[in-house]
Amino acid sequence: MNNTTSNSPIPVAVIGTGRMGRLHAKTFAAMPGVKLVGVFDANPEAAQKVAAEFNKKAFDRLTDLLPLVRAATIATPTQFHAEVAEQCLERKVACLIEKPLARNTAECLELVSRAKQTGVVVQVGHIERFNPAVQALLKLNLSPRFIETHRVSPMTFRSLDVSVVLDMMIHDLDVVLKLIGSLLKTVAASGVGVIGDSADICNARLGFTNGAAANVMASRLAMKTERKLRLFSPEAFVSLDYGNRTGMIARKESNLSTLREAAAKVQSGKITDLSQLNFRDMVQWEPLAIEPGDPLTMQAQSFIEAVTQQKSPQVTVEDGLAAVEAAERIVAAIHDPPLQ
Repeated sequence: MNNTTSNSPIPVAVIGTGRMGRLHAKTFAAMPGVKLVGVFDANPEAAQKVAAEFNKKAFDRLTDLLPLVRAATIATPTQFHAEVAEQCLERKVACLIEKPLARNTAECLELVSRAKQTGVVVQVGHIERFNPAVQALLKLNLSPRFIETHRVSPMTFRSLDVSVVLDMMIHDLDVVLKLIGSLLKTVAASGVGVIGDSADICNARLGFTNGAAANVMASRLAMKTERKLRLFSPEAFVSLDYGNRTGMIARKESNLSTLREAAAKVQSGKITDLSQLNFRDMVQWEPLAIEPGDPLTMQAQSFIEAVTQQKSPQVTVEDGLAAVEAAERIVAAIHDPPLQ
């Protein structure tokens, strides 16, 4: 579909009309410069329901919809990502593929190869990259030496066919890989499956070739929802709350002289009563400068911009591959712990 002019709305589709597919349809339907042509789902009733909500057409066959669009969101179950993406790429339809990119590394590698062969834009829906707090953190261009993430929630009873690593932790794996910007070298992990055979809680320790490390934890057995990230670098310490889209930063340049002065006084004996020192009061914290925004809208805008300008998306197909590779190594480490 290449017969649109630069001033006409870009025609798009949503493939898969479950929870996330509906949200993508809602986002596209409200976006200026975009025309949601229609939706498709293997379940016609599900497609009709979403189509009616946004006054769009539900297509009975994907082969009828694809020739009408330049871009599409693929929000089917993960097991169908590769198959549907292949149909899109064959017709030169750009893809925004919900995370994870595919169900395993082999399928991801095939998608990377096909994207290169066709030259079609493929973006992966790692939505946390577009969290305003994460966007603000990325702009700092820090050099992380250690990152820890904590992502827990009550059981949703969705995605029980995969481990919590591919279900939830993969969000943080993508962010950690982007922030550290180095190859994953070592993986150690512990996990427990309670509801089924797949792990419902997992803690992974990651080592990178540049010497950085990360501790990543996810659970779908918690009594509350919490999503946090802490980053330690030579330049600063940053604490993020994904859920509240807030962050705090303690910069080295603002705190080093005060802390060194206090340490010198203790070492010289000028301060003997350590109760006089309160570390929390001595550290100067400042709010991270975060611009408000809706992650799903920002992701869609980024995707459409990549399509119309024929440039690399913010979250590339290679990024999606790296996240799945890391997740598979963690799952393998759960079942094959290192020798003591």
